[in-house]
Amino acid sequence: MAEHNFDVVILGGGSGGYAAALRSAQLGKSVALIERDKLGGTCLHRGCIPTKALLHSAEVADVTREASHAGVQANFVGIDMPQVNKYRDGIVDRLFKGLTGLVGSKNITVVAGEGRLVAPKTVAVNGDHYTGKNVVLATGSYSRTLPGLEIGGRVMTSEHALALEFVPGKVIVLGGGVIGVEFASIWKSFGAEVTIIEGLPTLVPNEDAAVSKAMERAFRKRGIEFKTGVRFSGVTQSATGVVVSLESGETLEAEILLVAVGRGPNTAGFGYEEQGVKVDRGYVLTNDRLETSVAGVYAAGDIVPGLQLAHRGFQQGIFIAEEIAGLNPVTIDENGIPKVTYSEPEIASVGLTEAKAAEKYGADNISTYEYNLGGNGKSQILGTTGFVKLIRQNNGPVIGIHMIGSRVGEQIGEAQLIVNWEAYPEDVASLVHAHPTQNEALGEAHLALAGKPLHAHA
Repeated sequence: MAEHNFDVVILGGGSGGYAAALRSAQLGKSVALIERDKLGGTCLHRGCIPTKALLHSAEVADVTREASHAGVQANFVGIDMPQVNKYRDGIVDRLFKGLTGLVGSKNITVVAGEGRLVAPKTVAVNGDHYTGKNVVLATGSYSRTLPGLEIGGRVMTSEHALALEFVPGKVIVLGGGVIGVEFASIWKSFGAEVTIIEGLPTLVPNEDAAVSKAMERAFRKRGIEFKTGVRFSGVTQSATGVVVSLESGETLEAEILLVAVGRGPNTAGFGYEEQGVKVDRGYVLTNDRLETSVAGVYAAGDIVPGLQLAHRGFQQGIFIAEEIAGLNPVTIDENGIPKVTYSEPEIASVGLTEAKAAEKYGADNISTYEYNLGGNGKSQILGTTGFVKLIRQNNGPVIGIHMIGSRVGEQIGEAQLIVNWEAYPEDVASLVHAHPTQNEALGEAHLALAGKPLHAHA
């Protein structure tokens, strides 16, 4: 058994782990990065990137169907799933090669294998021990299911759905959150009949209430069925399909049931608790410096309670590397992390919802404004409806921005700067927004909230 010593030992090579590795190496630390699968983790191989590639294929399908509207003669013939998958895999492969090349060019020892914490600062892999002055736990997440709901056959999670070589005729999606609505959107564009079942009262229940309502209107218009406020009670499957039963007594039939009820922390079996790392319901608990209950052991990404987003894990990885190096980085404000749902229409948000803002500051101490994309030239060209909703503290900064409409995810960059830099509407109103862009909608919304609405009904 060989003993290896490093400044930083990282367990998990996803967004959080590889960011911590790259930044630590940049700061002159010796690094061991342990990964049992492929560098890039869920996001690159089974999550963000492949699903967004499918969503682009879905957008191309929709644009082709509507081509005559823009004076282009084109016929939508159908979806070639093997070719869609080839297109998607090509993107993933190129990004994977780029990432492995980048990591390989740095002072990082990549160890392939299943790691386990066997001492507070030691990870065992393939019989060898890797001990770090500091250790970073970044083992990511897995697709959850419900108690008693077994995955297999025609009952599948997003990972299995990504591997499908055909477009199902009829699908039931269990869960109306981000993953559920993205897959519903893809399959509808590909020609499937889709029904979403969501136990909470609205689709995308973590978004602002106005966005949830607009999403439901848009999905209704697209012919995507959904049942909210109803609970799943069971499923049976045959060689040809599934029968889903609800607690209301209703039953639904489809070819496939996609279970999209969220992701759970991947912490079981890694020896965390045995080595004194405090864990609660599977999540690793940390302080605001991302240090666990064991000094010098940090945690990043989906195993840390909070938003399960690749860019959050990435930023946490950088933060931990800088913390270990003694740079005393500024703590990450969870409220300032942007979120995007890449369905059609897209949703983009950062900061507090109206309900959360009212709870925190009092309903009388906040103001809101909704700017309708109907007044935005580029949105008219794209043929999208939607809005930009702003929430501000009275006589204070903008504390929430919520957008819905085609391609609004591209506007989250300025939105997150506004919220994170605590800009007042008046600050943004004086900035010039290029015409004709959807970005102007942000400018117009801030003009209106600053008391000088132009292309808007005040």
